[in-house]
Amino acid sequence: MIEGSGINLSVNLGRIKLKNPVVTCSGTFSSGLEYSEFYDVSILGAVTTKSFSFVSRAGNPPPRIWETTCGMLNSIGLQNEGIDFFIKNHLPKIKSLGAKIILSIFGDDPGEFKKIAREVKKVESSLLAVELNLSCPNVKEGGIAFSSMPAEVEKITEAVCKILEIPLIVKLSPNSDSIIESAIRAKCGGAEAVSIINSIVGTAIDIDTFKPRLGNVTGGMSGPAIKPIALAKVYFLAKADILPIIGMGGIYDWRDAVEFLVAGASAVGVGTANFVDYEAGKKIIEGIRNYLSKKGINDINKIIGKAIC
Repeated sequence: MIEGSGINLSVNLGRIKLKNPVVTCSGTFSSGLEYSEFYDVSILGAVTTKSFSFVSRAGNPPPRIWETTCGMLNSIGLQNEGIDFFIKNHLPKIKSLGAKIILSIFGDDPGEFKKIAREVKKVESSLLAVELNLSCPNVKEGGIAFSSMPAEVEKITEAVCKILEIPLIVKLSPNSDSIIESAIRAKCGGAEAVSIINSIVGTAIDIDTFKPRLGNVTGGMSGPAIKPIALAKVYFLAKADILPIIGMGGIYDWRDAVEFLVAGASAVGVGTANFVDYEAGKKIIEGIRNYLSKKGINDINKIIGKAIC
């Protein structure tokens, strides 16, 4: 309940309880520390950290970012300082901000996911949930994303679930046709929710130098241009009624967020918009509350899935 508003914005995704449905997308908000200079990030439903591996990674060669007509391409390559750095350096600072924390992790293979989970086990009481970034490539299978292999989704989810007691969210890629099957396998493995969609593979070319704009040639396309694709994925996955969904992909303002909720998402992830407007998350929460007030709706849960026939 938002104090003084008479409107309930709280939502549940299995055991995951959020004061409002707005969370940040992994990789777009760091750990919330920089953004806390602009507003109180504890007002968010949760802050999702960037994805951490077991040891530090340098990421892809530059250039890593290219702005497109209606979004951007990024080829960061999951650069991070490693899970130990997060636990010792970032976690205490985020806790001091009062924010709910969703820790995103990834690995090259199931073994690495388990190694990270054992480290996370030491601090799991400080976390709201863990997001398994299964839209990253499986090196042993030639770079195919784990979420494109439903059996691997279940295997990794189940392995981490046996180690951690806190809820697991499985992040799936839109770059395959197996998203429904992967969501089913995530549920079988013990996941509480799924987050969709991650960025879409794309590239850009410099017509003067005849070279790709990105050092890695391809990158992840995000921003308003992918919203219709993301919205369709959320709608059909919600209609299948497998697991609660954190919908993301092109959410720029409160209207976009409401669309995702009506399409069946129980929560929404704000990503690229954070680069354009530092207070995007705050403004989206305020916009949703005002929308419900004007509609005479006192509980956000009354609009979730309204579009599903």
